[in-house]
Amino acid sequence: MIGFASPLILLALVAVPVLWFLLRAIPPAPIKRRFPGVALMLGLVDEDRQAARTPWWLLALRMLAVTAAILGFAGPILNPQETALTRTPLLVLLDGGWAEAPDWPQRLAKAQSLVEGAGRLGRPVAVAVLADAPQAITFQAADQVQGRISGLTPRPWLPQFMPWVAALPEGEFDTAWVSDGLSHEGRPVLAVALQGRGALTVLTGTAPVVALLPATTESGKLKVAALRHPVGEGPQTLIARGPDPSGQDRDLARETLNFAGGKAEALLDLPPELRNRVTRLVIEGAGSAGAVALAGDSFKRRKIALVSDAAEGEGLQLLAPLHYLRQALAPSADLIEGAVADVVPAKPDVIVLADVATLPGAEAEALKAWVEKGGLLLRFAGPRMAAADMGDDPLMPVRLRAGGLTSGGAMSWGAPKGLADFPDSSPFRGLALPTEMTVKTQVLAEPDPDLPDRTLAALDDGTPLVTRKTLGLGQVVLFHVTANAEWSDLALTGLFVQMLERLAVSASGGAAPGSLIGLTWTPKRLMDGFGTLRDAGGLAGVPGATLARAVRGGTFAEAPPGLYESETRVVAINAVPEGFIMAEAGWPEGVTRGDLSLPQERALKGPLLALALALMAVDILATLQVSGRLARAAVLLLALALPHDARADDERAIAATQGVVLAHVLTGDATVDDTAQAGLQGLSDELMYRTAVEPLAPMGVDIETDELAFFPFLYWPVTADAPVPSAEAFAKLNRYLRTGGMILFDTRDAEYGPNSPEAEALRRIASGLDIPPLEPIPEDHVLTRTFYLLQTFPGRFSEATLWVEAAPPDAALAEGMPFRNLNDGVTPVVIGANDYASAWAVDGDGLPLLPVGRGMAGEEQREYAYRFGINLIMHVLTGNYKSDQVHVPALLERLGE
Repeated sequence: MIGFASPLILLALVAVPVLWFLLRAIPPAPIKRRFPGVALMLGLVDEDRQAARTPWWLLALRMLAVTAAILGFAGPILNPQETALTRTPLLVLLDGGWAEAPDWPQRLAKAQSLVEGAGRLGRPVAVAVLADAPQAITFQAADQVQGRISGLTPRPWLPQFMPWVAALPEGEFDTAWVSDGLSHEGRPVLAVALQGRGALTVLTGTAPVVALLPATTESGKLKVAALRHPVGEGPQTLIARGPDPSGQDRDLARETLNFAGGKAEALLDLPPELRNRVTRLVIEGAGSAGAVALAGDSFKRRKIALVSDAAEGEGLQLLAPLHYLRQALAPSADLIEGAVADVVPAKPDVIVLADVATLPGAEAEALKAWVEKGGLLLRFAGPRMAAADMGDDPLMPVRLRAGGLTSGGAMSWGAPKGLADFPDSSPFRGLALPTEMTVKTQVLAEPDPDLPDRTLAALDDGTPLVTRKTLGLGQVVLFHVTANAEWSDLALTGLFVQMLERLAVSASGGAAPGSLIGLTWTPKRLMDGFGTLRDAGGLAGVPGATLARAVRGGTFAEAPPGLYESETRVVAINAVPEGFIMAEAGWPEGVTRGDLSLPQERALKGPLLALALALMAVDILATLQVSGRLARAAVLLLALALPHDARADDERAIAATQGVVLAHVLTGDATVDDTAQAGLQGLSDELMYRTAVEPLAPMGVDIETDELAFFPFLYWPVTADAPVPSAEAFAKLNRYLRTGGMILFDTRDAEYGPNSPEAEALRRIASGLDIPPLEPIPEDHVLTRTFYLLQTFPGRFSEATLWVEAAPPDAALAEGMPFRNLNDGVTPVVIGANDYASAWAVDGDGLPLLPVGRGMAGEEQREYAYRFGINLIMHVLTGNYKSDQVHVPALLERLGE
């Protein structure tokens, strides 16, 4: 279907037949007259010919061009939407969360089409993204809004609707809501509020939305659950990703998710070493933050210490207090055994005391301090604890009665008791209760007002079986029965293993909300709406209380999904919280529904006007052909179309001066040159992400032939066979150093020392350069604080010394930084050997190209290498402005005089 924005212009088509007759009559056809003298001209050739009458096909061509122009100016629209011809303002809403990421380009195209359609009708328009914080909505002309749409990106969280209700403008306006189609809290309230302002149209996508819930551990395996909307059958691939031994990010495991009824589950059975490397789980091809589950420390095996006072006799393993604990914990944890004084320094995640009643004063204090720092103390009762007077022991969750309660006897039950259902606040909630399990004996808790809140599990008569209390940042948990089968059947059931696993997970460095409060968490890598992790830069730390709210599924704007670090712990905040439910959205009555699969509006004005111009051009060529002038016109056009003799050097100079361009010296070794190019590309990317500097693509330069003045910085990777530059090249390099350029010489030989072949090659090169005296970089050099505060300057290696221009002999008498005033305080030469380009290098996808160190330590070294590179470039571009700050007191004193 085709509509027209200005249909009255189509009336001009009536004049097309009239134009046909006018063109046939003008110019008039020549009149034939017989003249005898013409016989004398027979045989002569007239170079200029003119047709007696315009050919019919040329007239048809002109009619077609006029018709195309008239249709174009009438504003034809392909697939026009049914929109009333009104000037009522239009509000275009996008949910803007991760659920829209899979088909985000299609959604932006739809929003752009809606804005263009409003502009053709002269309607004021506004665009808002509901995943962002509410802001004032101002209706503007369509051309003022269109430019902002292409820059919108989805957020790694879901939209919040209730705050936008109060932000809606007053007055009448229509709304086009591009929605993810999922049910969210507050969506119906906002929909009703929009209906109160005018017509509401909802457009949803057709691409499936996949959500990956946070993974859990079950019997040493990773248990993963996924949701999909719309509900559909069919598998998708789950990928576990993490670093290999060299530090490169790779696929560590793959598993198929078979969806049924919109849900799927999978178990990843990985060796402990491989599971410890998993950093995230990804649904292949989903393309959203909701399809990524970050791991943090939650997938790593726990270190659990077992302590018992009882000696284990040969042949009595089944009666030993630690036997069942070893069997239950060994598949999913690393176990250590010993006395309390021996295991506390090992910093385990959990310490288990099996029938240990009292501890010596020093051990008790050390154990208490360990718990207060976040440890989990897990205690089991037994004959020793029942016989001891525990009193108000701070390492007990409740006060105990002396002795134990048994089945049979004056102070006993009538019969052994079973387990009651776990309370909702218990970490054991949801575990199946074995019907055959009974408790014959246990230690009893003294009645206390806090006892119900501290009970995690109870018998069917209400007697507490497992109790817990918080101590500092940690917890103390007591099983009121033995760790073996002496007092109960608990140790013989699968429930025992499940209970221990849940307690061990809550004691890990994972994202248990209670363990986050009281600490400050520094963001290390944050996730965007498409599920890509990026460096967090220098963002401020997040309070633990804020992070705990984000774990529960809120305040993502304050704590975006990503990885956060505090001391040795790394916590993952995922876009999809635990317990997330995916359901289809419900809409109020009267809402017009549609989807993005409908044909998009397309304005045909531009193509038709372009066709009219093309036909007019063909008309010109045809007229030249009829008149016999086409050949001469073709020669003239060919002459005009021939390119000017532009030198390649001029094109290179133009490219190098369009912005900041980092350059490296070409060595002739393809591997070294490719690494240098990739390294400067990686450094340019980091400068773009973290600073106001926006470098262009780096270039390689030949010091013999290329102009160096275009580049503020040269990276020179020195090879063992590097030739000595010519006299002209030495003159060019010296001129470059004197006029503000900087050269970083990198011998890349930190592992071989100062007498390597590369170091000898550098001495040959330096012999012809006007290099000032150098010294190892001092602690107060401006390079240590140009952008980041640094004291180390690593690359792929970290041992080599960094050399910079030395201070003059009388520098100690000068105020401020002790350097002479050369090139605004910028050292012209920096010499290192840590192979910086290898640490900076990235591939075509922006991922690290070469390994640095091992594991997280290597990534930290790569981060400091980037920081050194950023400091170096900022030092080149900004001079010594950081040093000038030390003169402020003297300047203020002089102004006061």
